Amino acid sequence: MTLFCAIDLHSNNSVAVVLDENDSVLYQERLPNDLPTIERALQPFQNDLYGVAVESTFNWYWLVDGLQAAGHHVMLVNTHAVQQYKGL
Repeated sequence: MTLFCAIDLHSNNSVAVVLDENDSVLYQERLPNDLPTIERALQPFQNDLYGVAVESTFNWYWLVDGLQAAGHHVMLVNTHAVQQYKGL
């Protein structure tokens, strides 16, 4: 089964969601911005994760670099290109 992860990175916490290919939520949690904590949360899904999409307007380097070092395929979301944010 292919899984997908999205992380909305805020200044002091992140919201991580893992979905399956049918858009069913398998995991959703607000986590502190701590790389080992986020890695532990994703570890049960790692073998099936297609990738991790990270949405952030700033301060994303540590998370993207850390997840890539842990073997995740990470994609940075361009918030200016997301239709929901157009015109803001």
